[in-house]
Amino acid sequence: LLADVGLIGYPSVGKSSLISVVSQAKPKIADYHFTTLSPNLGVVYMGEGNSFVIADIPGLIDGASEGIGLGHEFLRHVERCRLLIHIVDVSGFEGRDPKADFENINNELKKFDPELAEKPQIVAGNKIDMAEPEQIEDFKAFIESQGLEYYSICAPISEGTQELMNAAWKKLQSLPPIKEYASEEIPLESLVKQDGGFTITEPESGTFIVEAPWFPRVLKGVDTEDYESLQYMQRVLEKSGIFDALRQRGIKEGDTVIVYDIEFEYVP
Repeated sequence: LLADVGLIGYPSVGKSSLISVVSQAKPKIADYHFTTLSPNLGVVYMGEGNSFVIADIPGLIDGASEGIGLGHEFLRHVERCRLLIHIVDVSGFEGRDPKADFENINNELKKFDPELAEKPQIVAGNKIDMAEPEQIEDFKAFIESQGLEYYSICAPISEGTQELMNAAWKKLQSLPPIKEYASEEIPLESLVKQDGGFTITEPESGTFIVEAPWFPRVLKGVDTEDYESLQYMQRVLEKSGIFDALRQRGIKEGDTVIVYDIEFEYVP
């Protein structure tokens, strides 16, 4: 439920398109300039039981570090990612300068928290179908001159996206685990002691239904669009023994877990 990789960049550069083709996430995609209002999470499967979680971070804008728009909320999501994939419209189709866009977004990160600007980054030049070869090569040289990896992609048709995911997976192997953030929690021990344990049923292969009389109280404080809330729910499922019980029952990566109103894919 936590994001290993965050997709950053201006609105309409193709983040939603990318996450839709590399994972099972199905964000709303349209040709407009309004940014997504909350992160979309998807699991990228790399074969042999390997996977990582990718998040489409809502589009950043100029002044985000000063709280313009939902700037602070967006930047708070970036803090939780181990690796950033910075997507830029390399075509400059709408009169934008790809180099300026890249620098402006990084400046917003730096102004909000200098540590964000130091996070590992991979740069993806999207919309190469609308760019001239000279534009692509010039931007590629610009990025590589700063010591960053660069990949050209055309997200809607998956061109170059597998190479980009391979690079992200390779980079993640050398990075520390996701940073956890403390949050106020209902004392789990008192909940379980007061209201009992839990039951797990498997109505069909690959689907597990978890029921616990105390869990609805936990759900009241869970916002499925907020990372800290999801982290808290993850800890509840782990500390309560639910994940251990699911593993004992033979749950596999990609199986479905249903806990009252929440349904998610299991990721080891």
